[in-house]
Amino acid sequence: MAQQLELGLDTFGDVTSGPDGAPLPHAQVIRDLIEEAVLADSLGIDFIGVGEHHRADFAVSTPETVLAAIAARTSRIRLGSAVTVLSSDDPVRVFQRFSTVDAISNGRAEVILGRGSFTESFPLFGFDLSQYETLFAEKLDLFSALISKESVSWKGSIRPPLSEQRVFPPIETGRLRTWIGVGGSPESVVRAARYGLPLMLAIIGGDPGRFIPYADLYRRAFAQLGERVQPIGIHSPGYVAATDELARQEFFADYKRMRDRIGSERGWPPMGRDEFENEVQRGSLYLGSPETVARKITATVKTLGLSRFQMKYSAGPLSHEKMMRCISLYGEKVVPLVRDMLA
Repeated sequence: MAQQLELGLDTFGDVTSGPDGAPLPHAQVIRDLIEEAVLADSLGIDFIGVGEHHRADFAVSTPETVLAAIAARTSRIRLGSAVTVLSSDDPVRVFQRFSTVDAISNGRAEVILGRGSFTESFPLFGFDLSQYETLFAEKLDLFSALISKESVSWKGSIRPPLSEQRVFPPIETGRLRTWIGVGGSPESVVRAARYGLPLMLAIIGGDPGRFIPYADLYRRAFAQLGERVQPIGIHSPGYVAATDELARQEFFADYKRMRDRIGSERGWPPMGRDEFENEVQRGSLYLGSPETVARKITATVKTLGLSRFQMKYSAGPLSHEKMMRCISLYGEKVVPLVRDMLA
Protein backbone atom coordinates (compact mmCIF):
# COMPACT_ATOMS: atom_id res chain seq x y z
CA MET A 1 0.00 0.00 0.00
CA ALA A 2 1.21 3.49 -0.85
CA GLN A 3 0.50 4.84 2.62
CA GLN A 4 0.19 3.48 6.13
CA LEU A 5 -3.17 1.92 6.80
CA GLU A 6 -5.51 4.16 8.79
CA LEU A 7 -7.61 2.40 11.42
CA GLY A 8 -10.71 4.21 12.60
CA LEU A 9 -14.07 3.87 14.31
CA ASP A 10 -17.60 4.87 13.35
CA THR A 11 -20.73 5.47 15.40
CA PHE A 12 -24.26 6.40 14.42
CA GLY A 13 -25.07 7.65 17.91
CA ASP A 14 -27.42 4.70 18.41
CA VAL A 15 -29.76 5.28 21.37
CA THR A 16 -28.22 3.14 24.09
CA SER A 17 -29.68 1.54 27.20
CA GLY A 18 -28.90 2.57 30.75
CA PRO A 19 -28.22 0.22 33.68
CA ASP A 20 -31.97 -0.34 34.12
CA GLY A 21 -32.39 -1.35 30.48
CA ALA A 22 -34.36 1.78 29.58
CA PRO A 23 -33.29 3.92 26.60
CA LEU A 24 -31.12 6.87 27.55
CA PRO A 25 -32.16 10.40 26.55
CA HIS A 26 -30.76 11.51 23.20
CA ALA A 27 -28.81 14.29 24.92
CA GLN A 28 -27.00 11.80 27.16
CA VAL A 29 -26.19 9.57 24.18
CA ILE A 30 -24.54 12.54 22.46
CA ARG A 31 -22.52 13.42 25.57
CA ASP A 32 -21.42 9.79 25.88
CA LEU A 33 -20.42 9.73 22.21
CA ILE A 34 -18.10 12.67 22.77
CA GLU A 35 -16.42 10.80 25.64
CA GLU A 36 -15.98 7.78 23.36
CA ALA A 37 -14.25 9.95 20.78
CA VAL A 38 -11.98 11.51 23.41
CA LEU A 39 -10.95 8.02 24.50
CA ALA A 40 -10.27 7.02 20.88
CA ASP A 41 -8.03 10.07 20.46
CA SER A 42 -6.07 9.25 23.61
CA LEU A 43 -5.40 5.74 22.28
CA GLY A 44 -3.99 6.92 18.96
CA ILE A 45 -6.89 5.72 16.81
CA ASP A 46 -6.70 7.46 13.43
CA PHE A 47 -10.30 8.47 12.72
CA ILE A 48 -13.75 8.82 14.28
CA GLY A 49 -16.81 9.00 12.03
CA VAL A 50 -20.25 10.14 13.19
CA GLY A 51 -23.34 9.21 11.20
CA GLU A 52 -26.35 11.34 10.25
CA HIS A 53 -29.90 10.10 10.87
CA HIS A 54 -33.30 11.67 11.42
CA ARG A 55 -35.19 9.05 13.40
CA ALA A 56 -35.85 8.12 17.02
CA ASP A 57 -33.33 5.29 17.34
CA PHE A 58 -30.32 7.48 16.52
CA ALA A 59 -29.37 10.56 18.52
CA VAL A 60 -27.23 12.44 15.98
CA SER A 61 -28.86 14.48 13.22
CA THR A 62 -26.03 17.00 12.72
CA PRO A 63 -22.67 15.20 12.84
CA GLU A 64 -20.71 18.41 12.28
CA THR A 65 -21.93 19.90 15.57
CA VAL A 66 -20.86 16.80 17.47
CA LEU A 67 -17.55 16.75 15.60
CA ALA A 68 -16.92 20.36 16.59
CA ALA A 69 -17.37 19.43 20.24
CA ILE A 70 -15.00 16.49 19.77
CA ALA A 71 -12.50 18.74 17.99
CA ALA A 72 -12.31 21.04 20.99
CA ARG A 73 -11.35 18.14 23.28
CA THR A 74 -8.97 16.17 21.07
CA SER A 75 -5.61 16.81 19.45
CA ARG A 76 -4.80 14.28 16.73
CA ILE A 77 -7.70 12.04 15.69
CA ARG A 78 -9.22 12.84 12.30
CA LEU A 79 -12.91 13.78 12.39
CA GLY A 80 -15.56 13.02 9.80
CA SER A 81 -19.09 12.03 8.96
CA ALA A 82 -20.33 8.50 8.37
CA VAL A 83 -22.04 9.58 6.11
CA THR A 84 -23.38 13.04 5.24
CA VAL A 85 -26.59 12.65 3.21
CA LEU A 86 -25.68 15.17 0.53
CA SER A 87 -28.83 14.57 -1.53
CA SER A 88 -31.05 16.20 1.11
CA ASP A 89 -28.64 18.93 2.16
CA ASP A 90 -27.19 22.09 0.65
CA PRO A 91 -23.64 21.53 -0.67
CA VAL A 92 -22.62 25.07 0.20
CA ARG A 93 -23.78 24.71 3.80
CA VAL A 94 -22.16 21.28 4.08
CA PHE A 95 -18.86 22.76 2.94
CA GLN A 96 -19.19 25.68 5.37
CA ARG A 97 -19.97 23.42 8.33
CA PHE A 98 -17.05 21.09 7.64
CA SER A 99 -14.64 23.92 6.92
CA THR A 100 -15.62 25.31 10.33
CA VAL A 101 -14.87 21.94 11.97
CA ASP A 102 -11.58 21.94 10.06
CA ALA A 103 -10.70 25.33 11.56
CA ILE A 104 -11.60 24.26 15.11
CA SER A 105 -9.61 21.03 14.75
CA ASN A 106 -6.55 22.55 13.06
CA GLY A 107 -7.05 20.69 9.80
CA ARG A 108 -8.42 17.33 10.97
CA ALA A 109 -11.87 17.41 9.34
CA GLU A 110 -13.07 15.29 6.45
CA VAL A 111 -16.44 14.38 5.01
CA ILE A 112 -17.88 11.18 3.57
CA LEU A 113 -20.66 12.04 1.13
CA GLY A 114 -23.39 9.58 0.27
CA ARG A 115 -26.97 9.14 -0.78
CA GLY A 116 -27.85 7.43 2.50
CA SER A 117 -29.57 4.10 3.08
CA PHE A 118 -32.31 5.78 5.15
CA THR A 119 -34.70 8.16 3.40
CA GLU A 120 -36.28 10.08 6.31
CA SER A 121 -34.33 13.23 5.49
CA PHE A 122 -35.97 13.65 2.07
CA PRO A 123 -39.55 14.42 3.19
CA LEU A 124 -38.25 16.12 6.33
CA PHE A 125 -36.36 18.72 4.29
CA GLY A 126 -38.81 18.91 1.42
CA PHE A 127 -37.05 16.80 -1.23
CA ASP A 128 -38.76 14.46 -3.67
CA LEU A 129 -37.48 10.88 -3.58
CA SER A 130 -38.23 10.59 -7.29
CA GLN A 131 -35.22 12.92 -7.78
CA TYR A 132 -32.94 10.66 -5.71
CA GLU A 133 -30.32 10.23 -8.44
CA THR A 134 -30.45 13.77 -9.83
CA LEU A 135 -30.13 15.37 -6.41
CA PHE A 136 -26.98 13.46 -5.53
CA ALA A 137 -25.36 13.79 -8.95
CA GLU A 138 -25.81 17.56 -9.19
CA LYS A 139 -25.00 18.28 -5.56
CA LEU A 140 -21.83 16.22 -5.76
CA ASP A 141 -20.84 18.14 -8.87
CA LEU A 142 -21.26 21.42 -6.99
CA PHE A 143 -19.45 20.12 -3.91
CA SER A 144 -16.54 18.98 -6.05
CA ALA A 145 -16.23 22.52 -7.37
CA LEU A 146 -16.38 23.96 -3.84
CA ILE A 147 -13.44 21.86 -2.61
CA SER A 148 -11.38 22.54 -5.73
CA LYS A 149 -11.76 26.26 -6.42
CA GLU A 150 -11.57 29.51 -4.48
CA SER A 151 -14.51 30.95 -6.40
CA VAL A 152 -17.19 28.81 -8.01
CA SER A 153 -19.36 29.22 -11.07
CA TRP A 154 -21.94 26.44 -11.37
CA LYS A 155 -25.27 25.79 -13.05
CA GLY A 156 -27.74 22.92 -12.60
CA SER A 157 -31.43 22.09 -12.31
CA ILE A 158 -31.77 21.80 -8.52
CA ARG A 159 -30.85 25.33 -7.39
CA PRO A 160 -30.11 28.80 -8.76
CA PRO A 161 -26.72 29.15 -10.49
CA LEU A 162 -23.59 30.49 -8.82
CA SER A 163 -21.26 32.96 -10.52
CA GLU A 164 -17.71 33.49 -9.23
CA GLN A 165 -19.04 32.76 -5.75
CA ARG A 166 -16.63 32.55 -2.82
CA VAL A 167 -17.66 30.50 0.21
CA PHE A 168 -16.50 31.10 3.77
CA PRO A 169 -14.65 30.06 5.81
CA PRO A 170 -12.18 28.62 3.31
CA ILE A 171 -10.05 25.62 4.21
CA GLU A 172 -6.90 27.01 5.83
CA THR A 173 -4.40 24.71 4.12
CA GLY A 174 -4.85 22.24 1.28
CA ARG A 175 -8.40 21.11 0.66
CA LEU A 176 -11.15 19.36 2.58
CA ARG A 177 -10.61 15.61 2.38
CA THR A 178 -13.78 14.27 0.78
CA TRP A 179 -14.74 10.62 0.33
CA ILE A 180 -17.64 9.12 -1.62
CA GLY A 181 -19.58 6.53 0.38
CA VAL A 182 -20.85 3.64 -1.75
CA GLY A 183 -23.05 0.72 -0.76
CA GLY A 184 -22.98 -1.33 -3.94
CA SER A 185 -23.54 0.80 -7.04
CA PRO A 186 -20.93 0.45 -9.82
CA GLU A 187 -22.07 3.83 -11.17
CA SER A 188 -21.18 5.45 -7.84
CA VAL A 189 -17.75 3.81 -7.90
CA VAL A 190 -17.01 5.24 -11.34
CA ARG A 191 -18.40 8.62 -10.29
CA ALA A 192 -15.96 8.75 -7.35
CA ALA A 193 -13.07 8.09 -9.72
CA ARG A 194 -14.30 10.68 -12.20
CA TYR A 195 -14.16 13.34 -9.49
CA GLY A 196 -10.82 12.05 -8.21
CA LEU A 197 -12.22 11.33 -4.74
CA PRO A 198 -11.38 8.51 -2.30
CA LEU A 199 -13.87 5.63 -2.11
CA MET A 200 -15.51 4.42 1.11
CA LEU A 201 -17.31 1.09 0.71
CA ALA A 202 -20.07 0.31 3.22
CA ILE A 203 -19.80 -3.46 3.65
CA ILE A 204 -22.36 -4.40 6.28
CA GLY A 205 -23.07 -8.00 5.34
CA GLY A 206 -21.69 -10.95 3.43
CA ASP A 207 -18.17 -11.86 2.40
CA PRO A 208 -16.04 -8.71 1.98
CA GLY A 209 -14.48 -10.42 -1.03
CA ARG A 210 -17.71 -9.72 -2.92
CA PHE A 211 -16.45 -6.14 -3.23
CA ILE A 212 -13.25 -7.02 -5.09
CA PRO A 213 -14.95 -6.12 -8.42
CA TYR A 214 -15.79 -2.65 -7.06
CA ALA A 215 -12.21 -2.03 -5.94
CA ASP A 216 -10.92 -3.27 -9.30
CA LEU A 217 -13.44 -1.10 -11.18
CA TYR A 218 -12.34 1.96 -9.19
CA ARG A 219 -8.68 1.38 -10.01
CA ARG A 220 -9.42 0.70 -13.68
CA ALA A 221 -11.39 3.94 -13.90
CA PHE A 222 -8.39 5.91 -12.66
CA ALA A 223 -6.11 4.12 -15.09
CA GLN A 224 -8.42 5.01 -17.97
CA LEU A 225 -8.50 8.62 -16.79
CA GLY A 226 -4.70 8.69 -16.56
CA GLU A 227 -4.88 9.84 -12.95
CA ARG A 228 -3.30 8.61 -9.71
CA VAL A 229 -5.62 6.22 -7.90
CA GLN A 230 -7.07 7.47 -4.61
CA PRO A 231 -7.45 5.53 -1.34
CA ILE A 232 -10.11 2.90 -0.76
CA GLY A 233 -11.61 2.38 2.70
CA ILE A 234 -14.40 0.31 4.16
CA HIS A 235 -16.98 0.76 6.89
CA SER A 236 -18.14 -2.45 8.61
CA PRO A 237 -19.68 -3.37 11.99
CA GLY A 238 -17.69 -4.97 14.78
CA TYR A 239 -17.14 -5.44 18.48
CA VAL A 240 -14.09 -6.37 20.54
CA ALA A 241 -14.09 -8.11 23.93
CA ALA A 242 -11.52 -10.06 25.92
CA THR A 243 -12.49 -13.39 24.31
CA ASP A 244 -14.49 -14.58 21.31
CA GLU A 245 -17.11 -16.11 23.60
CA LEU A 246 -17.52 -12.95 25.68
CA ALA A 247 -17.84 -10.81 22.54
CA ARG A 248 -20.71 -13.01 21.35
CA GLN A 249 -22.39 -12.92 24.76
CA GLU A 250 -22.19 -9.14 25.08
CA PHE A 251 -23.06 -8.22 21.50
CA PHE A 252 -25.62 -10.63 20.05
CA ALA A 253 -28.83 -9.51 21.76
CA ASP A 254 -28.31 -5.78 21.17
CA TYR A 255 -27.12 -6.30 17.60
CA LYS A 256 -30.14 -8.50 16.85
CA ARG A 257 -32.53 -5.88 18.26
CA MET A 258 -31.04 -3.20 16.05
CA ARG A 259 -30.89 -5.39 12.96
CA ASP A 260 -34.45 -6.74 13.40
CA ARG A 261 -35.87 -3.26 13.97
CA ILE A 262 -34.38 -1.95 10.74
CA GLY A 263 -35.08 -5.21 8.94
CA SER A 264 -38.77 -5.06 9.81
CA GLU A 265 -38.97 -1.78 7.88
CA ARG A 266 -37.28 -3.33 4.85
CA GLY A 267 -39.00 -6.69 4.66
CA TRP A 268 -36.13 -8.74 6.08
CA PRO A 269 -36.84 -11.80 8.27
CA PRO A 270 -35.61 -11.68 11.88
CA MET A 271 -31.94 -12.54 12.28
CA GLY A 272 -31.27 -15.99 13.72
CA ARG A 273 -28.20 -17.22 15.50
CA ASP A 274 -26.99 -19.08 12.42
CA GLU A 275 -27.03 -15.90 10.33
CA PHE A 276 -25.18 -14.05 13.08
CA GLU A 277 -22.51 -16.76 13.30
CA ASN A 278 -22.10 -16.78 9.54
CA GLU A 279 -21.45 -13.03 9.56
CA VAL A 280 -18.90 -13.44 12.36
CA GLN A 281 -17.06 -16.33 10.74
CA ARG A 282 -17.36 -15.61 7.01
CA GLY A 283 -19.09 -12.26 6.63
CA SER A 284 -18.56 -8.61 7.49
CA LEU A 285 -19.00 -8.63 11.28
CA TYR A 286 -15.60 -8.07 12.92
CA LEU A 287 -16.37 -9.59 16.31
CA GLY A 288 -14.26 -11.40 18.87
CA SER A 289 -11.06 -11.11 20.84
CA PRO A 290 -8.43 -8.58 19.76
CA GLU A 291 -6.49 -11.33 17.99
CA THR A 292 -9.56 -12.61 16.12
CA VAL A 293 -10.65 -9.13 15.04
CA ALA A 294 -7.12 -8.13 14.02
CA ARG A 295 -6.71 -11.23 11.85
CA LYS A 296 -10.01 -10.58 10.10
CA ILE A 297 -9.25 -6.89 9.50
CA THR A 298 -5.82 -7.80 8.13
CA ALA A 299 -7.31 -10.34 5.74
CA THR A 300 -9.85 -7.82 4.43
CA VAL A 301 -7.21 -5.10 4.02
CA LYS A 302 -5.10 -7.44 1.92
CA THR A 303 -8.05 -8.73 -0.10
CA LEU A 304 -9.30 -5.28 -1.11
CA GLY A 305 -6.06 -3.29 -0.98
CA LEU A 306 -7.39 -0.85 1.61
CA SER A 307 -5.92 2.38 2.90
CA ARG A 308 -8.47 2.70 5.71
CA PHE A 309 -10.67 0.42 7.83
CA GLN A 310 -13.49 1.94 9.89
CA MET A 311 -15.27 -0.29 12.40
CA LYS A 312 -18.77 0.73 13.46
CA TYR A 313 -18.72 -0.07 17.16
CA SER A 314 -22.20 1.18 18.10
CA ALA A 315 -25.07 -1.30 17.86
CA GLY A 316 -28.55 -0.28 18.93
CA PRO A 317 -28.96 -0.37 22.72
CA LEU A 318 -25.40 -1.64 23.35
CA SER A 319 -24.32 0.23 26.49
CA HIS A 320 -21.84 3.09 26.68
CA GLU A 321 -19.74 1.08 29.14
CA LYS A 322 -19.40 -1.84 26.73
CA MET A 323 -18.53 0.50 23.88
CA MET A 324 -15.83 2.18 25.97
CA ARG A 325 -14.28 -1.22 26.71
CA CYS A 326 -14.49 -2.10 23.01
CA ILE A 327 -12.76 1.16 22.02
CA SER A 328 -10.01 0.53 24.59
CA LEU A 329 -9.32 -2.96 23.24
CA TYR A 330 -9.45 -1.73 19.65
CA GLY A 331 -6.92 1.03 20.29
CA GLU A 332 -4.64 -0.79 22.72
CA LYS A 333 -4.56 -4.23 21.08
CA VAL A 334 -6.29 -4.51 17.70
CA VAL A 335 -4.57 -1.55 16.05
CA PRO A 336 -1.00 -2.59 16.96
CA LEU A 337 -1.75 -6.22 16.08
CA VAL A 338 -2.99 -5.25 12.61
CA ARG A 339 0.06 -3.09 12.02
CA ASP A 340 2.34 -5.96 13.06
CA MET A 341 0.49 -8.40 10.80
CA LEU A 342 0.85 -6.07 7.82
CA ALA A 343 4.50 -5.18 8.48
